[in-house]
Amino acid sequence: MRKPDFIEFTITIGLKMKLHSDIKVFGNVSFRGKCPTEGAEQMTFFNKLRREYPDTYGKIAIHPRNEGKRDIRQTDRHKAEGMTPGSSDIIIPGSITFVCELKRQDHTKCVWQPGQVEYLLAAQQAGAFACLALGWEAAWEAFLQWSVHPSK
Repeated sequence: MRKPDFIEFTITIGLKMKLHSDIKVFGNVSFRGKCPTEGAEQMTFFNKLRREYPDTYGKIAIHPRNEGKRDIRQTDRHKAEGMTPGSSDIIIPGSITFVCELKRQDHTKCVWQPGQVEYLLAAQQAGAFACLALGWEAAWEAFLQWSVHPSK
């Protein structure tokens, strides 16, 4: 029997959020309920990282700014300057790079943005530790797993 390429989860508006079976997911995919916004989850993760690793990971971790409204000229210019649509929320350079897309703990309250799955798969294919985290605690768990062996 062939392993499916995608696992489907129903989101609240009736559409399907498809999680690629080759992308490791951290967090509880069964969680439903009240949870912080993605932005709040991200701030919590980066604050903790910078507090606990101020001279190493906290200094080099980045969140590429791809969100926001812009006109077509701004978009073309940003792409020419190196903006990559779909780039993940947390990137920490290393001999194996940490690449993490952070979503809300209740994934039914969020959707994939264009290019995010493809970015994670390309990062993984290039040798990165690529994952999806449902909430900041799941992102922290992924980070700790990666940080034990960041060069393997």
